[in-house]
Amino acid sequence: MYKVNELAAMAGVTVRTLHHYDRIGLLSPSGHSDAGYRLYDGTAALKLQQILFYRELGLPLGEIRRLLGAPGFDLLAALESHKAELDKRVARVRLLRRTVENTISYLKGETTMEKAGIFSGFTPEEEEYYGKEAEKMYDPETVRESNRKWKAYGAARQREILEEGKVIYLDMIAAMPGGAGSPEAQALVGRWRAHMSHFWTPAVGQLLPLARNYSADPRFKTNFDAMRPGLAEFMGEAVRIYGEGLTGA
Repeated sequence: MYKVNELAAMAGVTVRTLHHYDRIGLLSPSGHSDAGYRLYDGTAALKLQQILFYRELGLPLGEIRRLLGAPGFDLLAALESHKAELDKRVARVRLLRRTVENTISYLKGETTMEKAGIFSGFTPEEEEYYGKEAEKMYDPETVRESNRKWKAYGAARQREILEEGKVIYLDMIAAMPGGAGSPEAQALVGRWRAHMSHFWTPAVGQLLPLARNYSADPRFKTNFDAMRPGLAEFMGEAVRIYGEGLTGA
């Protein structure tokens, strides 16, 4: 049996987190010591591992509780599913790492932009992946409509739209020395928002949460910083300033 502080240290979480999981019925202790302290056995430790896996995948605690409490929950099948998802992420990180290396080579003048492939990793498959992720953050029907709109363009128009987006991000990188609030950066945010209308048009109220995601969400941050280190924070700050300008905040 593990004391609450021992299990917390093993799992890399805080004791407060375990207390919270107990309060909401997500992970109850296996028993209590004579002094009334929480104790956890190996089964509880494995359940905590599942909770942390699902949290890594972005699931809210209520959904995790529903999954783990389902009558047919299969721990081995869940682990196989986690392994498959992690394999996908490992492959993606490796691809993005090569993209970063190629971008460094381009910035040093050792290769051309075309050969560097600074947007490698930003594929239609990734668009679908992020579409599914977006459904967790935004209205699912809006996201699905955006996906339908995108697929209806056809390959040639899709390439044009992606090229347009690349130009905006490259111009944004060029504007970074002037600061996120500079007229150049703010004009680029306007261009970026107009470009987004090919997929969906962020409402004013959606701009600030989107700006926060650029630097707070590791998936967004990895993508932007693969183009240029610091771009995620710069984009987030530029979009924040732009959005506050529209709302008068």
